[in-house]
Amino acid sequence: MIIAPFNTSRRTFLQSVATGLAGAAAALPALAQSTAPVRTPKIKLGLDNFAVRALKWKAPQLIDYAASLRTDSLFITDLDALDTVEEKPLKELRARAADKGLQIQLGSWSICPTSKSFKKTWGTAEEHLALGLRCAKSLGSSVFRVILGNGADRLTEGGIEARIADTVKVCKALRSQAVDAGVKIAVENHAGDMQAWELATLVEAAGKDYVGVNLDSGNATWTLEDPVRSLEILAPYAVTTSLRDSMIWETANGATIQWTAMGEGCVDLKTYFNRFAELCPGVPVHIETISGFNREFAYLKPEFWKAFPKARAEDFARFLALAKKGKAMEAFKAPAGVDKTKAEQDYQKGEIERSIKYCKEVLGLGEKA
Repeated sequence: MIIAPFNTSRRTFLQSVATGLAGAAAALPALAQSTAPVRTPKIKLGLDNFAVRALKWKAPQLIDYAASLRTDSLFITDLDALDTVEEKPLKELRARAADKGLQIQLGSWSICPTSKSFKKTWGTAEEHLALGLRCAKSLGSSVFRVILGNGADRLTEGGIEARIADTVKVCKALRSQAVDAGVKIAVENHAGDMQAWELATLVEAAGKDYVGVNLDSGNATWTLEDPVRSLEILAPYAVTTSLRDSMIWETANGATIQWTAMGEGCVDLKTYFNRFAELCPGVPVHIETISGFNREFAYLKPEFWKAFPKARAEDFARFLALAKKGKAMEAFKAPAGVDKTKAEQDYQKGEIERSIKYCKEVLGLGEKA
């Protein structure tokens, strides 16, 4: 890999990118829409409850909704969706889901005490993680998803490397609880916090026997990565997923990204899931649509790169090649005269339901016909 530290000359970095871009165009099939059939033998398909966040449903309603979509799995990624953290009612939720042919996986928020995303809602970082592991065990979840933070953490004192070290320390403090519970701590690449190679270093430093990755394809684009490349790097550590499509298009300052329903962006999903089937056997696919808004990444401005002092030119070239395929999209706006809350709820349901249909009918995902 080509490492481009921030003090590398702009000419040298751009030359590296140009070389990588040429190589990507010539040698990487992921950059053109694949026509090969998707090889997805019995990959579980589910939804991440954040896809329908505007409805503010609790776990029983989420279970019923997932069952109505005939999914195999339900990823509850926030503890607020649970009415209680007591063992008996959690086991009852587990049974309710099992009766409907669903597995439950569980997650929560930041366990990095120095992250800008950290909240004291669940106590210290260690207390939060301990609670999540206990709840996950009661629900029969093999994972407990957590995050480090967001892109703003890259500009904090010590940069993302310091925040990674702080997160590793928390994970190590709860190693025995995770192992005893049989629950893997699944750290997500979240909201621009870590590139794939950085998250891999976190897992290796903590210990991959009890720490893995919640793979998020949409968040990969927010760290200027091609989701297929992010998958290839993180697949050895992936234990669960929160996936969506993305549309990326070039702008005067760099590129703009809008997350989309599955099949409505510019990511080569057939290649993605062919690779997923090869590299992530047994890992469920959860769809987490977060659509309807645009975000620009002004990488043509020098100050942008202060957040990425160790940018990898070859990986960035993969992202640039993807951006050249995209086209501009308008952000979602509630129709005039329609209740905005209701419009947002209907929009979110439409996004996830189209996505589940696409995943089943086009990509061949899911164990249920």
